[in-house]
Amino acid sequence: MVAPQRVFVLLFHARTENEGIHTIRIGDRNKVLMFESEDDAIRFGLLLEAQDFPEATVEAIGADEIEEFCRSNDYDWELIEPGRLEIPPETNVEQTDWQVKAEQPEEPEMTDLERIRRQLEGLL
Repeated sequence: MVAPQRVFVLLFHARTENEGIHTIRIGDRNKVLMFESEDDAIRFGLLLEAQDFPEATVEAIGADEIEEFCRSNDYDWELIEPGRLEIPPETNVEQTDWQVKAEQPEEPEMTDLERIRRQLEGLL
């Protein structure tokens, strides 16, 4: 199977200093879900909201760029094929990484995800 060029991921606090990508924690590992279908990503985001997550923004990003982001942050990733109903885990982490980040002083460095986003915006 050929990997898609663009996938859809869920971002929280998109385009803010506190932007974060949704991951699922399995043991001590984080995994990013890369949806081939935008509708499936939206549906997953709505399921997260039902679990009291903030509203997620569905973003189309190059699959290679997300995989590189995952490699550089030691995250796992999984491609979710169209029509596959992905259900969020029943339990959530007590404090998300973006909550921890919000409590820390601001850093002037650009995140990898922000750098990728700016590169993609430059292509449009």
